[in-house]
Amino acid sequence: MTPARAGQEALQRIPEFATIPSVDELNRDFTEIAERAGAPLRRIGTSRLGEPLWALTVGDGPAQAVVFGGVHPNEPIGALTATHLARTLVDDDDLRERLGYTWHIVPCIDPDGARLNEAWFAGPYTRGHYARHFYRPAPDEQVEWTFPFSYKRAYFDRMMPETVALMRLIDDTKPAFMCSLHNGEHGGIYYYVSRETPGLYEHLHAIPEELGLPLDTGEPEVPYVPRLADAIFRAAGSEEAYDFTEAAGLDPADRDAGTSSWAYAEKYGTLSLVTEVPYWSHPDANDGEPTEETYAEVLKVRAEGLDELATMLGDTLRAAEPDLSVQSPFLRASRAFIPAFVKVAQQEHYRSEQAEAARQATKAERFGCLDLVHMFRLRYGGMLLRAFDGELAIGNGTPTIREQHAALSAVYDSWVAEAEAGTSSEPIPLGKLAAVQYAAILATCVYAIAPQS
Repeated sequence: MTPARAGQEALQRIPEFATIPSVDELNRDFTEIAERAGAPLRRIGTSRLGEPLWALTVGDGPAQAVVFGGVHPNEPIGALTATHLARTLVDDDDLRERLGYTWHIVPCIDPDGARLNEAWFAGPYTRGHYARHFYRPAPDEQVEWTFPFSYKRAYFDRMMPETVALMRLIDDTKPAFMCSLHNGEHGGIYYYVSRETPGLYEHLHAIPEELGLPLDTGEPEVPYVPRLADAIFRAAGSEEAYDFTEAAGLDPADRDAGTSSWAYAEKYGTLSLVTEVPYWSHPDANDGEPTEETYAEVLKVRAEGLDELATMLGDTLRAAEPDLSVQSPFLRASRAFIPAFVKVAQQEHYRSEQAEAARQATKAERFGCLDLVHMFRLRYGGMLLRAFDGELAIGNGTPTIREQHAALSAVYDSWVAEAEAGTSSEPIPLGKLAAVQYAAILATCVYAIAPQS
């Protein structure tokens, strides 16, 4: 089977999902799939709050594949993809045999975090509803970024139980192919691969095109990732982040996280894939037409927006800190992320001063720069409000907490209105998003063991 054929076959099976399943619903789905497969779920670890972590093994091919969802708990499309992949592999003997893998599928590696997002899983799928019920862990509590890391003056070895479970699964299987299931929020589709795969790019591009979805050819998530093709990047490790931060004149050792799953699996020659799919699409995400602004100018606008956000949320948190009594996940994340906006803004100012930033910005780059400010406002303003909600819920409604909650709520409502004005009111159908990831998995896993153009 070629990557092209694998992707084409995958897109003949567009799943239908009305909502995103809760952790309990996902566990029930995988229990049912495992019973049909005659292969009970295998427990690979335990979450920090004591929840079992499960993996389903399907097939008996000579190559090993590891696929896991829920790595960032605000990115649950992977739960749908993992379910669709598991059901298809169990039901389609011919496909399973032609792929030539033994599959190890983890539906949700961070159930504790996923449960803190469940309030928006059933919709309505608007940016405001999503962000007001949003949770993303602090960097040292993220499964994807707490693998062991040692580089120059940086060192990290505080792996979480969930990370250790994944490490054991990777070490036990030594996978030829691995997919960490992520998703973005607004714009278009883009990919990461752990090494250059030139024969694969056209097949990854064809998948969203077939479904009428745009690629995201604008700003990468971080500026130091190598671009391999439009909307396809080589996954960058923490070493690249360290070197870029150092070049920008900041302290590169001022970090509280490790490295990634794909960096950990490189010792086995694993080809890793990440497919980032948005909840809402935007045509500017794939518009290469030049704007009247220079790239330096749009970078400065983003930097100024992040500076303003850091000041607003930082002042709010500092004012409330003396009265806060609950060390909630929302508060831990707020304490970690809000100061980091200053560093990101400094990095953007540094980039805007480089000679290459004097060129004209594309519409896609301008969209990416401006929308990141909207995204960070909604994400992290929403989490700080959830921290205050927790205090009020336990009766700790001091005058200061009530005052800061009311003031932030008013500003937050204006941020939501501004962001939603530029966002489609119709989210992308969930089945299409899962289909993109599923098709990319099939195309890439074929390439991993039999590279073809």
